[in-house]
Order: sequence, then structure tokens, then C-alpha cells
Amino acid sequence: MRGVNEIAGRYATALFDLALQQGRLEKVAQDLTDIAAMLTKSEALSRLVDSPVIARADQKRAMGQILTKMHADDLTQKFVGYVAQNRRLFALKPMIAAYLKALAAHRGEVTAEVMTAYALTDQQRGVLQQNLRDRLQKSVALVETINPEIIGGLVIRVGSQMFDASVRTQIQKLKLVMKEA
Repeated sequence: MRGVNEIAGRYATALFDLALQQGRLEKVAQDLTDIAAMLTKSEALSRLVDSPVIARADQKRAMGQILTKMHADDLTQKFVGYVAQNRRLFALKPMIAAYLKALAAHRGEVTAEVMTAYALTDQQRGVLQQNLRDRLQKSVALVETINPEIIGGLVIRVGSQMFDASVRTQIQKLKLVMKEA
């Protein structure tokens, strides 16, 4: 995973620098957030992005069509095309997370990585963001991931601090208590 994060970091930094120079930070961020949501919701799109057997030209063409339909910024389209051309679409999710993290740092925000079993609703996201803002006394940007293996609840990481209120962890704790009894 470390190699993927290094690749993602380099690509995200390059995209961030270009978006900053061109005054497109927010539009690119919105595009990337939309792409991440589509990857989470569409198993077919995830397979397209992750598959090593689909030709790079086919991946590039498919992603180009998707980005055109969603009216993505030209910079976003060129970036994703470049990523596809270089057979790096498998690292697109970490690239998005790294870009959003860099944007949050640029804004002076704290980044909170939030893992849930299911996608958060807008209301849940707002409540979570407000609670974190109140607790941390800073503006908070959320980077969301979905992992059905946690069963329910959520795991939040802010810097080196982690709060794990997942059902999976609660079950593991209960198993330990039962073994001791």
C-alpha cells in the first residue's frame, strides 16, 4: 500500500500545483469528490478503474466520456486521462484523498479521515463536521471512505488520533471479554 500512496501523493501534488496556478482548486476538488462518490457507488466503474486487463485506451476513453457527461473541468479531464494513459487508475482513490488533504491544508483546515460502512447522508456529514469543528476548534475537511467490513458505526482519524466506534471493533472487544469470563 505504501507504493500506491507514494504514487498517489506525487500525482496529487502535481494536480494541486496546476489547479492552484490556474485558480481551479475548488472546481477540481468538486470534480474529484464526485468521481470518488461514483467509484464508491458503481461496482462497474470500480472494476474499470482497478482492472489490469482492460486496455489503457479503453480505460481512458471510458473515463473521458464519464467526465464529459459530468461536465468536469478541463484540468480534471486531462489529469484523469493522463493517469489512465500511465496505467495508474488503480491509484485514483488515494490520489483524490491526497488532493483533498492538500487542499484542506492550504485552507488551514484539519483533515479528518472518516470510514463508514455506508455512505453518509448530507445531514450526517454536517452533524459530524460540526461536532469535529467544535471539538477541535478548527475548520474540518472530511475525506470519506466506505468499508463494509466495519459493519456499522465509524472510524475517524485526525492526524495521529483515532476514534473507532465501529461495530466490528465492538464485537472484537466483546469476544475478548467473553474469553476472559
